[in-house]
Amino acid sequence: MVRFGKAIVYGVVTIFLLASIISLLLSLFLKWTDVQESSLTWVIFAGSLLSVFIGGFVAGGKGKEKGWLMGGTTSALFTFIVFLFQFLGLEQSFSTKQWMYHLGFFVVAMLGGMMGVNMSSARRHAD
Repeated sequence: MVRFGKAIVYGVVTIFLLASIISLLLSLFLKWTDVQESSLTWVIFAGSLLSVFIGGFVAGGKGKEKGWLMGGTTSALFTFIVFLFQFLGLEQSFSTKQWMYHLGFFVVAMLGGMMGVNMSSARRHAD
């Protein structure tokens, strides 16, 4: 149970770190070029998916079993934290579009978790 909790925390921290780095890079790109934010919508979404996938991957690798559960729980905790910030900080609920995004994040994190478990078990067998 402790390994499960640690794995989820590692995954969520990974998601937030990667999202922060991607946000910094994109904001610098927007500052120093003539590109408009509206033209980067798909790049931002792809960066978000990549962050969540890697977070699920890390959680699955740390948990070493039930990758789909590790990734799904990591994504659910990430969604809960984002929802709390938006609901308590901005006094707004998720829109339908945001729920769809987070559903996609959930699926991608589950896939990442499954791959993370398989990569960690492949490393154990190679040693």
